[in-house]
Amino acid sequence: MPAARAVHLSASTDAAGPELSIFESLRMKKGVKHLISMAAVCSGGTCVYAGYNIFRGNEKFYDNILIPLLHCLNPETAHNFAVQASKFKLIPHSHFKDPECLTTNVWNIKFANPVGMAAGFDKQGGAVEGLLQVGFGFVEIGSVTPMPQPGNPQPRVFRLPEDSAVINRYGFNSDGHVAVHQRLKNLRENGTDGIIGVNLGKNKTSSDPVQDYVDGIKMFGDVADYLVINVSSPNTPGLRNWQNSSQLQELLTALVSARNELPQLIKPPLLLKLAPDLTQQERKDIARVISRKECAVDGLIISNTTVSRENLQSPAAGEQGGLSGKPLAVSSTSLIKDMFVLTKGEVPIVGVGGIFTGKDAYEKIRAGASLVQFYTAYIYHGPPRITKIKQELSHLLSADGYTNVAEAVGKDVEV
Repeated sequence: MPAARAVHLSASTDAAGPELSIFESLRMKKGVKHLISMAAVCSGGTCVYAGYNIFRGNEKFYDNILIPLLHCLNPETAHNFAVQASKFKLIPHSHFKDPECLTTNVWNIKFANPVGMAAGFDKQGGAVEGLLQVGFGFVEIGSVTPMPQPGNPQPRVFRLPEDSAVINRYGFNSDGHVAVHQRLKNLRENGTDGIIGVNLGKNKTSSDPVQDYVDGIKMFGDVADYLVINVSSPNTPGLRNWQNSSQLQELLTALVSARNELPQLIKPPLLLKLAPDLTQQERKDIARVISRKECAVDGLIISNTTVSRENLQSPAAGEQGGLSGKPLAVSSTSLIKDMFVLTKGEVPIVGVGGIFTGKDAYEKIRAGASLVQFYTAYIYHGPPRITKIKQELSHLLSADGYTNVAEAVGKDVEV
């Protein structure tokens, strides 16, 4: 081959290299654009799919996709996320219309349905409207302490999925009376007329627990539909001692008096929340105390979390704190029955503990509860569980020939 031709071919080959590189580069850029477009379409489709199922309140979507994703977060972070979702009303209104048989009247307050959110979820009173719009008949906030306090160190909440349970040792983390009262006052001024209960606690380092509760009654008497005295949390040292007969009598005498001295004509009912771990003698003592006129509360909430750890399967079962969820169901229902009998059915009871289905709620009602609450089932199943419980409860009432909730209260108990 002549030298000149060889040089020419070499130069041509060298020139082709950059041309091929540019061509491949263009193809790669087009490929990236296609990938980006596909990703956008897929993500958009995913968002539409998720949005549709959230809007429809699809229970399977929550159980199989959304809740498992949320549970990838640590429990307290997931809790805070759920509270914020309710606060900013990211969860659509419930499409379920409460049937007439679920309407009930307790303390001269009309409840569209008897299923409420228990205290402990919305501790600071920021998510009330969002919780009411997803179908709860009432919402209980707190516990609220007089002065702000951070609660116990983290980690302080643990899921027990094998047991459908939760252990928490929050320790009354609270923004304090002033901040929470202002939130509720704003709600009332903005026209929120849903039923709101305020659960009151004491500060961990308080030198005068009785005064803490008196201050709570005075602070929230104008914005709460009912007030709850929480002396049954296991996460504040010494708190449960106030369930003892002599201390309880001292406490309730002061609190009933404080409530009766509130300036408004219609005064909020005063409820006492009890622990499920009470002995039979303690149950009798409490019934005797609240039968006294000066200690006569208007209702009982049964029950708080338990310190019992029987027959649990989850690795977190040994964590300290209060246990809630399915393992609490039997003991809380048993306590409802006992207190219904001991008070001769004259003191309305709010049943809480282990409610996951309408059947669970119905058992509490037939045991003596006029209203029910749940929280742990909300952690594991989300907002669709509210509708599920109400639908099932409605069917059970109708199947037994009851036209409303009140007719079924205490039917499994002889007074």
